[in-house]
Amino acid sequence: MEGRMGPTKGKSFDSGNAIGPWIVTRDEIPNVGALDVAVRVNGEVRGKNTSANMLHSFENMIAYVSRNETLHAGEVFGSGTIGGCCGLEISRFLRDGDVVEIDVAGIGRLRNRVVKPKA
Repeated sequence: MEGRMGPTKGKSFDSGNAIGPWIVTRDEIPNVGALDVAVRVNGEVRGKNTSANMLHSFENMIAYVSRNETLHAGEVFGSGTIGGCCGLEISRFLRDGDVVEIDVAGIGRLRNRVVKPKA
């Protein structure tokens, strides 16, 4: 995988795709293009933005992936992080033990701890 920014399937590694505990249906979110998003690492705000500033819409991601893959009902797409807080953008990378939280207005908070695999 090249080190440029998406769209790419760069995060399809084992245990790297946490979701939940919430799932919402389309009718619960009036405008997916206007959701406030905040990212924190160990309580420190690393970025705030809105889904209105996404580089690639979900519609475009689905169109891109469906060129070469069969998509099935219920599959999950992730959009990556919000602009301005990706480790590649700010030269700050996650470490073992870090707690990452992503809040999306109207959906909830995803909170996970980074754990280095045992050798």
